Amino acid sequence: MPRKPFVPGAAWVAAAALAVGLTGCTGGSGTDGGGADAKSGDAATASQAAEPGRYQTLPEACGLPARGTVRGMLPGDGQHLSRTEAEKLYGGQADITYDTDRRVGCRWTRETTAGTRHLSLDIQRVVSYDAAVSDDDKAQGIYDSKELAAQIPPGGTGSSSPTAPTPSASKGKGAGADAQANTPAKPGTSGKKGAAASGSPSGSSDPSADPSTDPSGSTAPRVLDGLGDAAFLNDRLITADSGVHRDVTVVFRTSNVIVTITYDQWSTDKSMLPDSQELQDKARSLAGELVDSLSE
Repeated sequence: MPRKPFVPGAAWVAAAALAVGLTGCTGGSGTDGGGADAKSGDAATASQAAEPGRYQTLPEACGLPARGTVRGMLPGDGQHLSRTEAEKLYGGQADITYDTDRRVGCRWTRETTAGTRHLSLDIQRVVSYDAAVSDDDKAQGIYDSKELAAQIPPGGTGSSSPTAPTPSASKGKGAGADAQANTPAKPGTSGKKGAAASGSPSGSSDPSADPSTDPSGSTAPRVLDGLGDAAFLNDRLITADSGVHRDVTVVFRTSNVIVTITYDQWSTDKSMLPDSQELQDKARSLAGELVDSLSE
């Protein structure tokens, strides 16, 4: 069945205004003065109602990024793709959701001899059911909780020191084994954003050499300016027995929509650390493209 067209909230506002107008017409028919009181109360309630968000539907997630953008974020190692293979790879796999007007998502994966890259897109439309809280304010609260959970330093600066390892890191076979226990057995599963993502780099890599832990580095986790109404970037390097992966996450809010971009690179060669700057640049570029597309 065809998706409903992606439109902002103008139609909703027009419908609400029409409903208020009809209510006003019927409310003044009383002759004992009670109708005037009811009408006054309705007007007060309407004036206190918070504004709805700009977005009332969501676009199809897999078709939102430009095909060239996705191709650039999933580079190959020289192998030729047939038309069918390219369509499957760059077309992405849509997330299964029960209400596509409230949440949509898509995932892309490409495996090469140099490692595996994953790209995922999650788009959430927030609706406030509290007449005193606007959709935008409700969305901002959810965004703030995500930023707090990611431990993004205020003011757009990196943290003063690497994130402390989990208490279990000193047990078992060492930090590498602990990171492995907290990461999925296979790259590409949704569990890779779990506990390991909040841990410090471990194993054969040196955390001090990781730009994401340098408070003065431009690649440190930080608040982003000029991207939607609010945005932040997180960068985590995780080393496990099976290899190393870098996870870059960009989250931004535009009106009552929250978009989360997760972009990571896996490698079985621990001496070849995924480049932070490249992954961040591509994730931020995609975020800017999505902001523009959602604003159209």
